[in-house]
Amino acid sequence: MSPANDHYAYYPGCSIRSTSKAYEQSTMKVVESLGMTFQEVEDWNCCGATEYFSINSLPAYSLVARNLSLAAEQGASDLVAPCSACFLNLHKTDKYMGKYKDLNEDVNQALAAGNLGYEPGSLQIRHLLDVIVEDIGFDTIAEKTEKPLWGLRVAPYYGCLIVRPDSKYNPEYPTHLDELLRVLGATVVDFPLKTHCCGGHMTQISDETAYELIRRLLHNADEYQADAIATICPMCQMNLDVFQPQVNRMFKTDFDIPILYFTQLMGLAFGISEKELGFGSEVVSANAALKKIADEAPEKAKKARRDKKALPMPESLP
Repeated sequence: MSPANDHYAYYPGCSIRSTSKAYEQSTMKVVESLGMTFQEVEDWNCCGATEYFSINSLPAYSLVARNLSLAAEQGASDLVAPCSACFLNLHKTDKYMGKYKDLNEDVNQALAAGNLGYEPGSLQIRHLLDVIVEDIGFDTIAEKTEKPLWGLRVAPYYGCLIVRPDSKYNPEYPTHLDELLRVLGATVVDFPLKTHCCGGHMTQISDETAYELIRRLLHNADEYQADAIATICPMCQMNLDVFQPQVNRMFKTDFDIPILYFTQLMGLAFGISEKELGFGSEVVSANAALKKIADEAPEKAKKARRDKKALPMPESLP
């Protein structure tokens, strides 16, 4: 676990102030409960999402680097982003500026027009999930849990952005979110597609392609009888939630799986009210899923005895 930090620069990003208000609402409640201090980057701008880098790379990197420069001026060592796309752009820009001299010079020349500059490596760019798990730790989270999510079956969905190369997460099978949900008392279901893409902005380009990507994720969660999907990204949440009815119409399915932010589930376990956490703003209602949360911990399944005549089998890992 990383050492606790009492001062984090905070980059909210555009989505969290528009289509994903429940994410920031629940994030701030959880951060407050954990005694963390987030200082918003003053005069921050859009990170450009993911498409801009494919259109004109220098303005794209400069746009992101402006946020890095402003954050560094505030004196923080860590910059936290709840949005996976924002995290990726901030992390990538910081790394590439340090790796490619020409890019660093060109970007800083652009920044100089606004009396700004950025020294790559000045900040540690981190996703909110990483900060909560690594800096706060599971022991503290367990202590804060007043109302465990017993009986709630949750599929942990990371999406494809946070597990890109150079991140600290296993690109095939990350576990931070799984472990966090278990500490909160939830039953974490197997979710083989946990790092597959939600389609991003494909919904604006091809309905057929986008809805198939979303259908696969919903089907996988449904296969393992998930009551809800927990996500760490505004784009992932929007695609799986807002377009779930369209997916049902196109594929003649009947998915009814609420897509919730992991901070909303943390807040529930901490005893914070649903209203304060932004519940009710989701398209697919979470009401039915939340009613499945039990007052008592489920009984652990008894380990079946092996037939003495059976061939010896290796013990499964814990």
